[in-house]
Amino acid sequence: MKINPIIPIWVMSLICVFFLLLRRKGMFNYIRQILIVVLLFVLNLRPMIETDNVPTVTQNVDVLFVIDDTISMLAEDYNGSERRIDAVKADCRYIADNIPTANFSVITIGNMTDKVIPYTSDINLFYRVIDSLSGQTRIYANGTSFNEAIEVMKSDLDNERDNYQIVFFISDGEITGNEKLKSYSELKEFIDDGAVLGYGTSTGGPMKTISYAGDEDAPEYLYIYDEHYNKVEAISKIDENNLNSIASDMGVSYVHMTKQSAINDKLDEIKDEIDELAYGENGKKGYRDIYYFVVIPLCVLLVFDFVYYRRKVRIK
Repeated sequence: MKINPIIPIWVMSLICVFFLLLRRKGMFNYIRQILIVVLLFVLNLRPMIETDNVPTVTQNVDVLFVIDDTISMLAEDYNGSERRIDAVKADCRYIADNIPTANFSVITIGNMTDKVIPYTSDINLFYRVIDSLSGQTRIYANGTSFNEAIEVMKSDLDNERDNYQIVFFISDGEITGNEKLKSYSELKEFIDDGAVLGYGTSTGGPMKTISYAGDEDAPEYLYIYDEHYNKVEAISKIDENNLNSIASDMGVSYVHMTKQSAINDKLDEIKDEIDELAYGENGKKGYRDIYYFVVIPLCVLLVFDFVYYRRKVRIK
């Protein structure tokens, strides 16, 4: 056992002596006063016992966000008519806030798959990257390809960091083009937990875009030409078959994000896993506070004191 005083012992000793000199009338009241002062003194000592299960708050958790940042993520069919990309931004922040001691990396899927930031514990940098997501402009959009992401993700996950690796793959699953989705199964061995998060609806939604980067004109809804060369409003729909396939290949859960709380169960599972990393065999030898053994009887005496003197005042 060791002590780690909150305030210097000599200062607390003077305070305790002062309170003891303010002697109450009645033997029972004075004994109660002595007990309260003694418990306060012991509480200030902050006693600690040696243990092998001290939680280790270390940066041993990596969280990789793979985010679809294509035009389809601008579709307005989240929670009615909200943009998918806006929900993604809010949910990414929410996830990061629930895993505050992790390192974060971001990969975006667009015309090309880009590693935007390597693993960092700088949460503000992560926020800035997430807030910059805006979907692609019409002039640069060449369709969505998920196949390039496999190699970029592998290079991020297959490293020598030896950390607990979590992946959140975020998309509507829609592939525009004739590309056939490849298997993500080669990534499974590197992933400890995570989820594929799907955004959008089966009925879909329109997309309001700009023509090119820096365009000062107001965004306009995207139109396409059908087989009869009629100009029709483009509608993006979620493809849950693709999303479920990616989730199954990577060995993680699929979650259809219709509201932020949909991810809560998965986050609880992840936090439980992280807690296990901090205790038991993976915990560090050190000291744990046992102040709560003092707090409980102290609170009981203080409550009794409050009730006792309140009743006494009422009787008078």
